Amino acid sequence: MTGGGWLLVRAGRRRVGLALDQVIEVLDLGPVYPVPSAEPAVRGVTASRGRIVPLIHLASLLDGPNGSGSGGGTAVMVQLGGRRVCLEVDDAEEVLREPGLPVPPGVSLPFAVAVARHAGGVVPLLDLSAIGARLTETATS
Repeated sequence: MTGGGWLLVRAGRRRVGLALDQVIEVLDLGPVYPVPSAEPAVRGVTASRGRIVPLIHLASLLDGPNGSGSGGGTAVMVQLGGRRVCLEVDDAEEVLREPGLPVPPGVSLPFAVAVARHAGGVVPLLDLSAIGARLTETATS
């Protein structure tokens, strides 16, 4: 778990936290260029600061095809295993500085490394390393 805090974002119907130590920046999403991918959550690539980076629709990754929806217009550039990747979200809402709490027993939250209590309820705090590993696994399958 990270001690540096979490960026709370809305992705589809849920709010999740991204570890601040892996967040590079929040930006308005520019043009998206589709690319072939075995992973349905990969929307394509986009340009950011002169770099072409993969764009992952976070709601689709978390919820499968039911989370696909339309693009959110906001991207969070993160560092995943030495690579920069943009996560497409509906909105970046706030920074949470409290440490994460253990995931409650019997609760299934995809990619959650911890949870946080928030006004809207319990928020899963995501393990971005696990997300990066899944994307790498899909790309090599």
